[in-house]
Parts: sequence; structure tokens; C-alpha cells
Amino acid sequence: MKPRNTTWLRPAAGLLVVAALTAACTSSPGGKNTAAPGQTTKPSPSTYQVGMIGDDSGGEPVKGGTLTFGAYAEAAVLDPAQTIVAGSTGGLEMAAIYDVLMRWDSTAGEVKPQLAKGLEAGDGYKKWTLTLRDGVTFSDGTPLNAKAVKWSLDRYVEKGADEARLWKDNVTSVETPDDSTVVFTLAKKWPTFAYMLTTGPGMIVAKSSDDGGTFTPVGAGAFTFGTYAPHEETVLNARADYWDGRPNLDKIRVIYMTDPNALLDTLRSGGAQAAFFRDPALIDKALGDGFHGYMNLVALGNVGVINASEGRPGADPRVRQALFHAIKPEVIYQRSYNGAGVASNEVFPDFSRWHTDNASLAYDPDKARELLKQAKADGFDGKITYLGRQDPSARATALAIKSMLESVGFQVELDLVRAVADQITKVAVNKDYDVAGWGISWREAGPYGRMFATLHSKGNLSVGMHTGPEMDALIDEFQVAETEDEQRAIMGRIQKQWNTDVPALVYGPTPEFLAWQKNVHGVEDSVNSMILLDDAWIAPAG
Repeated sequence: MKPRNTTWLRPAAGLLVVAALTAACTSSPGGKNTAAPGQTTKPSPSTYQVGMIGDDSGGEPVKGGTLTFGAYAEAAVLDPAQTIVAGSTGGLEMAAIYDVLMRWDSTAGEVKPQLAKGLEAGDGYKKWTLTLRDGVTFSDGTPLNAKAVKWSLDRYVEKGADEARLWKDNVTSVETPDDSTVVFTLAKKWPTFAYMLTTGPGMIVAKSSDDGGTFTPVGAGAFTFGTYAPHEETVLNARADYWDGRPNLDKIRVIYMTDPNALLDTLRSGGAQAAFFRDPALIDKALGDGFHGYMNLVALGNVGVINASEGRPGADPRVRQALFHAIKPEVIYQRSYNGAGVASNEVFPDFSRWHTDNASLAYDPDKARELLKQAKADGFDGKITYLGRQDPSARATALAIKSMLESVGFQVELDLVRAVADQITKVAVNKDYDVAGWGISWREAGPYGRMFATLHSKGNLSVGMHTGPEMDALIDEFQVAETEDEQRAIMGRIQKQWNTDVPALVYGPTPEFLAWQKNVHGVEDSVNSMILLDDAWIAPAG
């Protein structure tokens, strides 16, 4: 790994530091993989924790070669202002093209400079000064200076991007006193502001990328956009003039396969050197095979959002609480994933640094029947529509939920759509559902941004879930808390408020495993299940 600038700044000792969650460090969970070909050993529960898996001591980097990466899904766009920036939605490609100003290092447990040189807080966390590296250029040859950063951020907000509302409500000014300095002034203190520069806002887009016509990905990252064949692949080419030196790899080839089982077979056969998996059963197999990689557990990644809009059954808090009490997550994971993954009805389960002693509502069918009886006495007919998809695991989830809800007295109709796009339209656009399979996805590293976007009444990712002044106040309080202990205490109160509001049913976190062959080295992790490949290399086979 090439050395980074080490003169970066943190606002306060320990503020951005978290205890890194221990990941498995052996070739397979629990020790040597002794499974026969085509079989797997069962991963130990400790493997399901955030962090790097496997020993990366590979010796001297090898130059050249192409890394083939099997994506979770084909990215609709590679514009950080037009998509949610995450590993499952083209995050690897965008990080390679644009780089990020700051990155989250799960092993060190802190936010570190990447494309930036440093970030320093002042004025009680209400002013942040970003220092840029000298001589950094976009792939079109133009300089990445303070004005370029400001232009990209202004564009991000104007396009109404994923975190644009949060940015606009908090950042009152962006000043550029010189070419290497950007000063952010905030409306109120925000001790964890640095996390904003690890995602979409931190991916700086060159001006030439957006000339009013077709968007062209142009950034300051280690790779440039090469070719794109719809439903097949995207190819990225190494930059000789990357600020940190030419990457070891010559190319990154991102392939798109609709069948995740076939993708695992491709990884096993060597047809791909890396791949992204979210299905717990497949992740268990990949871990059992002994692949190295990066594991991320996304809190509230597997939920059933409840439509609390006026006229919907979920507008009644007794109905929402009855729904919650009726669901046992372990049943869902057994029927949908053969028991793989982490079943939990807590906002942040016990693997998380945000877990507290404040428990979630219990699985309690009798309590569910009592609450449902009360709601029916006031006119509720007991009918609920559950929206899901038709793929096998989603169908199994829907059938399990239908069975559990009907056992306490609900009448459940399933609405299973074929395509993800149809589900998004019904939930996020038309809000035409009662309960729907979804992902709220609160980040283990820096959860505030997604908390605000999904559950604050001013957030821009509301899908009809209940919001209220009590939860708003807690999320606002979390933003200004200066220590992790203070934030964790507030998170405990958020769990208690969740028990009262029940904005969604909670089945468990979503595991996201970016797996790679043992001869792949130099991969660095960041937030939202993204990885950086500017230092990656492939050792010769054997």
C-alpha cells in the first residue's frame, strides 16, 4: 500500500474513533475449511461483524492485470448526484472514477483523508476546514481545486441528491479562500460532519462531466470510465496520472449477472476475482469456502415498512404495534435463508457499537391479538396488504409474514411484484401499500445521515412511515452529541421511541459481503459497503 499523508486532523480525540468490530482472520470462519468441493462449513456467528475478513499479507505488489468484479446489480447511472451511493448501487465504480474526499477505515475505526489532505473542525464544530492535496487533477486534465469542489457540491444539492436535503438544511455557506482550502459553515454544531464527505458529497465530479447534455463520468480517481455494454459489463481503465501514483491494476471489469447463485459459481471457478453478495445463504457459502473480503452489516436493512398515511391501517399505532408483536424474525430467516444471517427485531442488534440495553418490543402473539381487538372495536376490518417481490427468498418472507399475521387475527393479501422498479414505484413514489418489504439501511459507520433521511419529518426518503416530533428531537439531539457515549445513550432512547412509534417491522440487518479470491490484495474499505481499488493487486495463481 502506498503511504497516505499522515498529517490529517481530527476534531477531538476519540470523536471519530470507534472500536473496530473483530472479524474472522483465518482462511475460513472458525479455522481451516475442511468441507469437500461443493460443500461449505457453517460460519460462526462472530463472522457476521463489520470489518475485513482474511489475512492480507501478500508480499510485494504485482503490477498489471484485470480484476473482474461481479456486481450486486447493474448501476443505472454513475453520477453520485443521481443515485444512492453504496456498494450495491455502483459504489465500487464511482469510487474508482471519482475517489472520495474522506473514507471510513473500519479496522482503525475512524474517518481518514483520502483525496483530501485533512479536515479540521472549529467554532464548536460549526465550522469545518477542508485542505486539498497539491497537484491533483481530474482525468480531463483540469485541476481539482477548491472551486471545483464547490461546483460539484452545489451541483449535488441542485440535483436533489440522496443527502442533498440534509446538506442544504445544515451547511449555510461553502467558501473557497484559496485553491487548496474549502471552508464549510454550519447552522449548528455537527461533530460527525466528516462522514458526509465519505459518500456522495465527497465524490467530486469534474465540470466537463455535465455540459447540459449526456452525463459523462469524469473524476479524479485512480480509474477512468472506459466502455459500457448494457446487461453485460463496464470496464474502467487505470490512470497513469492518478495523484497517488498509477494503480497496480490495468483494468477493472465489472460484470452483471442476474442470478447470484451463478455469480458465486463464477467466483468459485475463477471467472471473477471479486463479487458482491447480500443473500445470507450465499454469504454463508462464500464464508465457508474461505474467501477473503469485507463484511458490512446494515442495520434495518431487512424491514417491513408500515404506511402510516391517513386512511391506511398503519395510521393507528395499535395496528402498528400489533403487527410488530406478531412477527418472529427467526421464522423469516429460517424459511427464507435456511437460518443463515442475523435475525433480530432490534434497531441495532448486539453486534453493533450502537446496541444498548433498551430492548425492542418482544414477539408476543397474545399482545398482538389484544391490540388488534382494540383496533377492530374502533372500526378496523383487520385487512392488510403486504407488498413484496416474486423472487424465492422475498416470496418466502412474504408467506412467513402472512402466516404469522393471520395467526393473530389479521387478514393478509399478498401483492408480489416481479421487478424491483415496480416495488420502488409503489412504495417510494405512490405510497400504495400497507406493509412492504424494504430497507431503511442505517449505517454502522456514521448512522446520522440515513437516520435523518428516512425517519425525520424533514427527511427526503420518507415512504409514508410514521414520523413525529419526539423522534425528530432525538435525531436532532444525536446530530449535536460530541461523544460516542452520548450518541449511544441517545440511540437507546431512539430504540424506546421506535417501540412506541413502530414505523417499521424489523427482521434483521442485511449482511453485505464483498468477497475476493485469496490472491487479491491491497483492497481498502469505506462506508456503505464500498471498497477502493487504487492499491489493489492480484498475485500470480498458485
